[in-house]
Amino acid sequence: MNAFIVKSHDAPPALVSCDLPQPGPGQLRLRIHACGLNFADLLMIKGRYQDTPALPFTLGMEVSGVVDALGDGVDGPAPGTRVAVYGGQGGLADYGCFDAARALALPDAMSYEAAAAFQIAYGTSHLALAHRARLLPGETLLVLGAAGGVGLTAVEIGRAMGARVIACARGKDKLEAARAAGAHHLIDSETDDIRAICKDLGGADVVYDPVGGDQFTAAFRACRPEARILTIGFASGEVPTIPANHLLVKNLTVMGLYWGGYLTFAPELLTGSLATLLNWAAEGRIAPRAHHTYPLERAAEGLELLRARKSTGKVVVTMG
Repeated sequence: MNAFIVKSHDAPPALVSCDLPQPGPGQLRLRIHACGLNFADLLMIKGRYQDTPALPFTLGMEVSGVVDALGDGVDGPAPGTRVAVYGGQGGLADYGCFDAARALALPDAMSYEAAAAFQIAYGTSHLALAHRARLLPGETLLVLGAAGGVGLTAVEIGRAMGARVIACARGKDKLEAARAAGAHHLIDSETDDIRAICKDLGGADVVYDPVGGDQFTAAFRACRPEARILTIGFASGEVPTIPANHLLVKNLTVMGLYWGGYLTFAPELLTGSLATLLNWAAEGRIAPRAHHTYPLERAAEGLELLRARKSTGKVVVTMG
């Protein structure tokens, strides 16, 4: 089998041939059909992610495919079942072994590509908006980086939850993607004044921020009293400084959301969120899909699309 492996944090990952893995106790082996790429993969390559595995390791955090074999003590899902799994690593390969308890059976109508694009992006946005921020119908949601892998899902889920959505993205094409996902208002981060436009629209009750930097500062200043600000990531490369005195004066709340962390301290919240989202997908309330696809031998191109911030929506790698 082939796998896209990181052997050194000072060298690019490489596609190598290796032996077929054997599932251990509690694991299943998956014949992988698709793997979603994430900004965290770029951080792992450099050893800068909070959950970077020990070297060497195979990149790829979330996968979909067909169960191929079961390890000791595993009763199911049965071989032949179509599933999605969040493994944290090991997804950019023809086969991988993952915790069987994390496997989600896929609806018949969901493609492997859509399933690989689903878990982290939709799971992050749903857990952030529904659990952390408690977004309410009629509230105003400002989404920064609204055309990125998680940003588009925040727009879509915010709209599905009944919020008025303001989408902030860079350039006409990305803004059109946000509009198609359900945004009511658009802000071009290249040319527009985020704070001024958002305040003209009445201010934000909830801010969803995977960008950080100057955009965080602008959004922070556009918040209404008692607004909730979700820090999802720092794609700009700049971690903002938060003036605590402004939190006090405007009664603001800033909260973090690391989706993968829930696996260690509250897995039932994550599992329940994904179950809700699969139901929404079956009902047509959301429409997960891959926006860019590459074969495994071109995985580096998909990662470069993320690195250059040229992707719109989710980047997925397919196998065979």
